[in-house]
Amino acid sequence: MKVIVLGAGVIGVTTAWYLARQGHEVTVVDRQPAAAMETSFANAGQVSPGYSTPWAMPGLPLKALGWMMKQNSPLVIRARLDLPMLRWMTQLLANCNAHAYDVNKARMLRVAEYSRDCLTALRAETGITYDDRQKGLIQLFRTQAQLDHAQDDMRLLTESNVPHQLLDVTQIVAREPGLAHARHLLKGGLYLPGDESGDAHMFTQRLSQKAEELGVTFLYETGIEGLDAGATEIMGVRTTAGRLTGDAYVLALGSYSPLMLRPLGIRLPVYPVKGYSLTVPLTDEARAPTSTVNDESYKVAMTRLGDRIRIGGTAELTGYDLRLSPDRRRTLELSFSELFGGGDLGRATYWTGLRPNTPDGTPVIGPAGRFGNLWLNTGHGTLGWTMACGSGQLLADLIDGRRPAIPHLDLSIDRYTSA
Repeated sequence: MKVIVLGAGVIGVTTAWYLARQGHEVTVVDRQPAAAMETSFANAGQVSPGYSTPWAMPGLPLKALGWMMKQNSPLVIRARLDLPMLRWMTQLLANCNAHAYDVNKARMLRVAEYSRDCLTALRAETGITYDDRQKGLIQLFRTQAQLDHAQDDMRLLTESNVPHQLLDVTQIVAREPGLAHARHLLKGGLYLPGDESGDAHMFTQRLSQKAEELGVTFLYETGIEGLDAGATEIMGVRTTAGRLTGDAYVLALGSYSPLMLRPLGIRLPVYPVKGYSLTVPLTDEARAPTSTVNDESYKVAMTRLGDRIRIGGTAELTGYDLRLSPDRRRTLELSFSELFGGGDLGRATYWTGLRPNTPDGTPVIGPAGRFGNLWLNTGHGTLGWTMACGSGQLLADLIDGRRPAIPHLDLSIDRYTSA
């Protein structure tokens, strides 16, 4: 079967890899000059199944109001006349209850745990490296309220058979010695031994090379202009390099996926949530993370990537605006300086990208409504790197007509269109 994959980020490239491994003729189209040049370029670097948590949770509206009053808020909403944003926020708020939180977190854990297993198998098969470490993740709590809330997440982790351990401050410092000077700021932490870290950009570019060896064609610097649709199937894709046709089409364009589907009459509830990162040269091993930690107070992740430290986080609802905000940089620097400090912030590379978020936190993986040969693999939010391999393998199995290794019906767009 000839399959055209739209998008060469970590989701599109992993999808292409698994399709090619299963014998398909695959072409990947992307407007950038190489793979992983947009949202996959400089994310937080965490492969974090255990930290897979929907933003929509009980108490979020009040918590968000409190954040908005803070100078270093992890969430910023730019007021704008944006109907897709208002619709998305309404659906997000509808998921801010205990039942929806349990359902959404459980299925996110299902995809993420499966994806981590797929990544482990891929690493063993190919020998691929990407500044990866398999040393777990620690979620750091600075307040008793955060520590108390961890009990709810631990219940769901237990139900999903995800290994975890609540750590006191001494145990945290034993695992992350660079936090020794900041121990007075901490109340405890949740350790997730099955979580990993690595450079998503490096991984995606190296996997794209291996995919080319399997026969995958990459059309870079090729703009995607639209899909030509018949009554029940896609007839072709219009690009700046001409019209392309195939037997099946995979939409893996992240935050831009809804724009491609809108002319077809498909409303995909994915909205861009802007995130930021700093990539900092390592200067002091003794005051740097050995693996990866998340600062629950500022919603900032700090990850060791070889001789660099990646500091990522914050969330902005501001449409498709890619301007760099000085305020968001200060939040990242503050969190890192308070907890670690073993990097040269003056030489940091500052970056922003658009996370494709769904209102319930779960990606959209599966067929696209009435078009039998159009498939969706998008909406992974902050967890695209975490869920990439599992999502790619799952979609490749669906296109092949194989039974996937995990339940998948509740991952499709039908959960929105049938609501």
